[in-house]
Amino acid sequence: MTHWIRFQHADRIGFGILENNEIAVHDGDMFDSPTATGEQLSLDQVTPLSPTAAGKMLALWNNFHALATKLDQEIPPEPLYFIKADSSYLATGGVIRKPAAYDGKVVFEGELGIVIGKECRGVSEAQAARHVFGYTCINDVTAIEIIGRDATFAQWTRAKSFDTFGVFGPVVATGLDPSTLSIRTVLNDQERQNYPVSDMICPPLKIVSMVSRDITLNPGDVICCGTSVGVGSMKPGSTIAITIDGIGTLSNRYED
Repeated sequence: MTHWIRFQHADRIGFGILENNEIAVHDGDMFDSPTATGEQLSLDQVTPLSPTAAGKMLALWNNFHALATKLDQEIPPEPLYFIKADSSYLATGGVIRKPAAYDGKVVFEGELGIVIGKECRGVSEAQAARHVFGYTCINDVTAIEIIGRDATFAQWTRAKSFDTFGVFGPVVATGLDPSTLSIRTVLNDQERQNYPVSDMICPPLKIVSMVSRDITLNPGDVICCGTSVGVGSMKPGSTIAITIDGIGTLSNRYED
């Protein structure tokens, strides 16, 4: 298992392998034979960035049996997804901001994220593993009351794409079997979500295969796998942490 991190150090952006709070700095392309420079940085010397400079972030809706049952929703025959703007990205430690023009509830959604490592177009489920680089933690933040505000048009992209609403990190972990993972969400020291990836309706490699039939996926792109029961709203001053064993903890404050 390897943990890849992007960071800012002084006036440069870099990346490397994180182990025991030490970063082995690398050069080149994270997704194509990067090389170690020999430089070592401690985690407290850098500012973590979102672990990839993703060209796009896609996110699934209604992808867990438990939540579909709770909401009395039918099981979808194919992935239901929307897109989050790349201007929404936020790294661990950053502050999630309430939109200035919105006074409603802002909701957290702890999720597993798939990070693409190789261009992916029309692949089979069996081929999909060769195109997945690794996995990360997601907080798919949502201005929930905007989605249904206009009866003629569901505003998924707007509700999910405000600045700071595309939260992911702290690293991309490679060498994981996602089917063994669980997602735990803690709001102000209270556990709100704890659910297994194995409850997914459409598991990660199937998601990659089916989405790649619609959209070309590029290295660094992120797919949010959807969430399960326990989603809730945040109040200003809250701390929200998403933990997936083998990946780490994505922790952020929420403020006005």
